[in-house]
Amino acid sequence: MRRPLLSLALSAAVAISASAIDFVTIGTGGVTGVYYPTGGAVCRMANKNRAQTGIRCTVESTGGSVYNVNTINAGELDFGIAQSDVVYQAYKGEGKFAGKRIEKLRTIMTIHPEPLTFVVTKASGIKSLADMKGKVINIGNPGSGQRNMVDMLFKESTLDRSMLKAAEQLKAAEMPKALKDGKIDGYFYTVGHPSANIKEAANSVDIDIVNITPENFPEAKKILDNMPYYAIGKIPGGTYDGIEEDRHTMGVKATLVTSSDVSDKKVTAIVEAIMENFEKFKSMHPAYKGLTKQSVLQGLGAPLHPAAKAYYKKHGILQ
Repeated sequence: MRRPLLSLALSAAVAISASAIDFVTIGTGGVTGVYYPTGGAVCRMANKNRAQTGIRCTVESTGGSVYNVNTINAGELDFGIAQSDVVYQAYKGEGKFAGKRIEKLRTIMTIHPEPLTFVVTKASGIKSLADMKGKVINIGNPGSGQRNMVDMLFKESTLDRSMLKAAEQLKAAEMPKALKDGKIDGYFYTVGHPSANIKEAANSVDIDIVNITPENFPEAKKILDNMPYYAIGKIPGGTYDGIEEDRHTMGVKATLVTSSDVSDKKVTAIVEAIMENFEKFKSMHPAYKGLTKQSVLQGLGAPLHPAAKAYYKKHGILQ
């Protein structure tokens, strides 16, 4: 028996509609960091407009910054979130990307500051980076932004991994429990604040956050002078249980990136979703509190994608 013509027509319409949808994926980081909810916030905004734009956005939890830019370069991700230092080095072919420049890397915007946060147990007695000697410290999993930054600290200073009793490579989600269970004395995490990961640690063990500034880490001045994508940022007192005074440490900015191969259509849909719902987007995580329409263009480590640049120029954000 033949199906009714109306049924056939509806099936054809559904097939056409499905084929018209462009799927895009944003690579983020561990689920307890800020990258993952940031990717989710961007996708929620973008998906509200999918009937008009034809763009369907999904989020992928990944190993972090280095993984994201490499996977974008391979064409396996459309967008990703990465630290501004990783973006700069990848585009310039420096650091871990020496001889492997990602010339196609393009930026969409910067989002929030990310201090390199050195979380330790108070019982460890660690008050400075020099106090890591003989301790078990998680330096980050390969492919993560914190691992990239910690490797830089060792390279650019008198610190050396050999000073550690052990250098662990746990993923972000594994770090709070390892700290609670006494398997590590501390961990590095490049993250926006407040972070669910560090709240989890603070709720299970007495923690502290170590200052990383020229005052208590002299090599920081050289790093800040020579690498302009780093800056000193503040973690306000009271952000985490048991830490009442402000902490200060070097940091970067979380950057939404893509490739020059990604279409103007996809990029415009993402930029418009954020910028035309800006106050709503800012309300979606405390880390975005200081975000302004001008600050999204500060600290870019690679050129803007042409479609993003066109949007900012059209709306007077980029002169």
